[in-house]
Amino acid sequence: MGQSNNVTEFIFVGLTQDPAGQKALFVLFSLIYIVTMLGNLLIAVTVIASPSLDSPMYFFLACLSLLDAFYCNTISPNLIIDLLYNKKTISFKACMVQLFVEHLFGGVEVFLLVFMAYDRYVAICKPLHYLTMMNRQVCNLLLLVAGVGGITHSLIQVLSVYRLPFCGPNVIDHFMCDMNPLLGLACTDTYFLGITVIANGGVICVGIFTFLLVSYGIILNSLQTHSQEGRRKALSTCSSHIMAVFCFFAPCIFIYARPVSNFPIDKYMAVFYTVVSPMLNPLIYTLRNSEMKNSIKKVWCKTQTT
Repeated sequence: MGQSNNVTEFIFVGLTQDPAGQKALFVLFSLIYIVTMLGNLLIAVTVIASPSLDSPMYFFLACLSLLDAFYCNTISPNLIIDLLYNKKTISFKACMVQLFVEHLFGGVEVFLLVFMAYDRYVAICKPLHYLTMMNRQVCNLLLLVAGVGGITHSLIQVLSVYRLPFCGPNVIDHFMCDMNPLLGLACTDTYFLGITVIANGGVICVGIFTFLLVSYGIILNSLQTHSQEGRRKALSTCSSHIMAVFCFFAPCIFIYARPVSNFPIDKYMAVFYTVVSPMLNPLIYTLRNSEMKNSIKKVWCKTQTT
């Protein structure tokens, strides 16, 4: 069991050992963190405060923004603070908590991206049934399913690692606790456990990514029967969703859809989906959405006049 391990803490190598590089990354990641929090919270507040955005699409967008804000707080603060210290440590229990929360929010985001694709499918391909098939009760149920799915995925990951014996070394060539680096430190054969990780992470990511691409392909193909204005609006929305899907799934597939191994590039790919992607989502969903931009302006004007 984890409690009987000789290892009580792990030491992160981090992204770089160069003092000048660490200072530069500290400034960069601090700015990204601020932009991420402000951008995602702005979207969530705008959706909540704008009656014109009272639709399932914006409901899921607000949920995704809040999720990205929480997800960002799982990794970014520790990453930023660690850049100020030469020795970067984390206790065994804190490592397990970080692993759990990271995969929890990541798993929920996978489900949310699927439900956002389903919402667009119903809205574009079955518009007459949209209000019935995507009412508030259905949206709440889908959100509950996302939470349960994320918890299940995360528990499988954490319990698999927690039961492993760690007797040293305890240096992780990464900036956070993740499955592949931890499996590489275990004092036992983790081959079959690695297969479980691939099945619970990589195979699911590849399958859902393929499913989403096919789904959006069907949606875009159905636009041939819509008016020019309808096609323009639907293309703008769907292209934003597709960009968000690529930003999230591409690095995850690279890391988890392969036999357990550790490459130096892994931690830089991890930076993209844990730090950069949560910052890009608000930009992706607002810059190409005139309705969202107009609502943000109205909310901003209200705050200025009160």
